[in-house]
Amino acid sequence: MKSIFLLVLGISGMVVVTAQNVEKPFRLKGTVSGMKEPVARVYLTYALNGERKLDTAIIKNGGYEFSGQLSEPTLARIRAIYPEIDGKNTPINAKKDIAVVFLQPGNITITHTDSFSHSIVKGSASHDAYLSLDTRLKSLNDKMQELSLAYAALYRNKDEEGMKKMEPQFDEIQASIKKEYLGYAKGNPESPIAVYVVNQYAGWEINPDEVEPVFNSLPASMRNQPTAKLLQEKIELAKKTAVGRFAMDFTQADTLGNPISLSSLRGKYVLVDFWASWCGPCRAENPNVVNAYNKFKGKGFHIMGVSLDQPNAKDKWLKAIHDDNLTWTHVSDLQYWKNAVAIQYGIQSIPANLLIDPTGKIIAKNLRGDELQKKLEALLDKP
Repeated sequence: MKSIFLLVLGISGMVVVTAQNVEKPFRLKGTVSGMKEPVARVYLTYALNGERKLDTAIIKNGGYEFSGQLSEPTLARIRAIYPEIDGKNTPINAKKDIAVVFLQPGNITITHTDSFSHSIVKGSASHDAYLSLDTRLKSLNDKMQELSLAYAALYRNKDEEGMKKMEPQFDEIQASIKKEYLGYAKGNPESPIAVYVVNQYAGWEINPDEVEPVFNSLPASMRNQPTAKLLQEKIELAKKTAVGRFAMDFTQADTLGNPISLSSLRGKYVLVDFWASWCGPCRAENPNVVNAYNKFKGKGFHIMGVSLDQPNAKDKWLKAIHDDNLTWTHVSDLQYWKNAVAIQYGIQSIPANLLIDPTGKIIAKNLRGDELQKKLEALLDKP
């Protein structure tokens, strides 16, 4: 089960691409009415050529306005900000205080009534297409949200058995959602949100054999959009790190500051394990990795942990290694999502791993739970 374990890569870790499309102006006018609490201002966040944009507008006479430049349709979020109470910000309720709007060049209006979740957008054909897609996905998204809440409760209670039983349900829903994205992309290649849909279909763990044909089916004008070029780069990188390719060598400092290269472990089966001390799902997965390591470390198996811990957090990294009993090789540049190895391998979510054979070839990816131990048994428990 992959979807529940993913921690999404921050926008700061993305490659910035120079826009090939001409940027055109957009203007977004919003009106707010019927709110139980007065809204002081709103935040608008969206991506422009791979960089996160954040803008703020103050509510005046029940309205606000944003303007800017866009080179392609872009999904944006509007968040309500309430006046401070006793010097503290009012907590945000995601169900009522956030609105989603698909921006595009031109004039767009959005009306929020009672809450930001009750919003009507006009002037954006991209948003109309997005609503059509959302309708197709609604029942699946509702099931995923319900399942995620139940899973979160099990995680808080450390009910590993209950969590494990739920994993097939996540896989089934995720597969159905992916099928819907694929159907929409194939049936609507000229939709203004086609690139967005293919990105969603690609997901965080890109299978280039599946994604590239769908990407190439888009019109040239779509493939020339900045986010499409970003996706194309990810597809090319996914090819380099696909099963059957030789793993790219790298060198990073270990916990003592000594440089360690992946190639120095040639001759063994090596699991390159991307994780971080702050990553809850990674820490939950560590016992499975420890069990596999203890069982096979004397049979030609080793692990190189690559940590995406944050700058100035070496003590947290070391403590997690000690607390989780991770007695193998560890390296990191402590650059968070900008970790050089993570970028080199296109890691967009953690935990993530690659299993490399003694010749340096990638033979499996993202083995979790019992999968890792079963794979090693097949490789190393031969009579």
